[in-house]
Amino acid sequence: MVEGNLLIVIFILSLAALFFMILKLKVEPFLSLIGVALVTALAIGFPLAEIPKIVTTGFGNTLTGVGILIGLGVIFGQFLGVSGAIEKIAQAVLRVFGAKRSAAGLSLTGVAVSIPVFFDAAFVILSGLVRSLSRRTGISIVTFVTALGIGLIVSHSMIAPTPGPLVVAENTGSDLGLFILYGIICAIPAALVGGYLYGTFIGKRIKPTVEEDVEEETPTEDTTPRKEISTGLSFFMLGLPIILILLNTVTKLWITEGPLSNILGFIGDKNVALFISVIVALIVLRPYIKVPYSELYNEAINSAGMIILVTGAGGAFGAVINQSGIGDYLISTMQGWSIPVFLLAFIFSQILRASLGSATVALVTTSTIMGPMALELGVSPILLGLAICSGAIGLSLPNDSGFWVVNRFGRLTIPQTIQAWSIGGFIAGLTALTMVYILSIFSGILPGL
Repeated sequence: MVEGNLLIVIFILSLAALFFMILKLKVEPFLSLIGVALVTALAIGFPLAEIPKIVTTGFGNTLTGVGILIGLGVIFGQFLGVSGAIEKIAQAVLRVFGAKRSAAGLSLTGVAVSIPVFFDAAFVILSGLVRSLSRRTGISIVTFVTALGIGLIVSHSMIAPTPGPLVVAENTGSDLGLFILYGIICAIPAALVGGYLYGTFIGKRIKPTVEEDVEEETPTEDTTPRKEISTGLSFFMLGLPIILILLNTVTKLWITEGPLSNILGFIGDKNVALFISVIVALIVLRPYIKVPYSELYNEAINSAGMIILVTGAGGAFGAVINQSGIGDYLISTMQGWSIPVFLLAFIFSQILRASLGSATVALVTTSTIMGPMALELGVSPILLGLAICSGAIGLSLPNDSGFWVVNRFGRLTIPQTIQAWSIGGFIAGLTALTMVYILSIFSGILPGL
């Protein structure tokens, strides 16, 4: 098998080939991802007999986490959309933040929601709100996709009890309560700068496609609700899966044993929670829906099918890169670099995030190596951990299944996804790292630092 610097070269060439096929040759992303995954595996030198298994396992493992979720999420979004619930929520956001700052409100909503809810689930649930706000305000949908996506990923990467930051806190020996507190302090500016401010900037420079304009501005008569839904019920329905998933988080933290723990853990599973929410929506929203349910199901299934295929294919490509050993090579290479410790932690985590396509894997790997060294290096364990978390926020590339969730549910092109999601995340990560350095200035007077 290929080793050393050639691994990096193959990784870069595989990304270039993928972009060329999708953007220049106009090959469907699903076919492009599978094709590039197979060719990359051959170039790396995996045994021929193992390559199909690596690709299919990566595809299957990705869909184990998000396959059912995507299907249910699309159906749930259909119910919220045609019932008028999304419109009511959009009106409420506009009343609180105003049209000009509505993207800031969405970004902060993302930060809050992604603490108890996994990124992919939260983005699927809230994606309808993105389109509604864009239509009502006239602000580019790219701005709102950036604001929501960056708000969610910042929280997902920095604020426990999300699994990645939780492991970082443990590996660095940080006090969990203080780690959460300072994580929030770093996350909010990062979300506003990378999500809201950058989203506003990039949204003005990207023109939505004609198809998006038509879809957003010309709703059909069949989608008109039979009667107007209340704002309270709209928020309840949107929050229902989030509340149910939060039960799982609470269970893991405070109710660890017994029948109640098992019941709440089952209900709070993201797939079960979204299924329950769909059933509740089916019953509760019936008076507000004019479209026949059969049409809703057919449209949702058609939409979900390609999203599931592309997301799984992204996981397959990521699995090939992951098993190539590029992570281990990067670790051994970077340990010899003479770089300030917080910056090294950031770069270490950032490169693993980009190359392996997983924020959680980057967090676990980096904190496992650098976490125990905090006291030896003479730095605050909390700040070291947060520097690691900062690096895991951005540079999501097509080997990350989350890239394709944002691309498909945000209805962006590939270049738009890179400009909004990948670069926006990188800017948010740099902002979070800046906050870490600012906190370090006051480490003598701030508790725990």
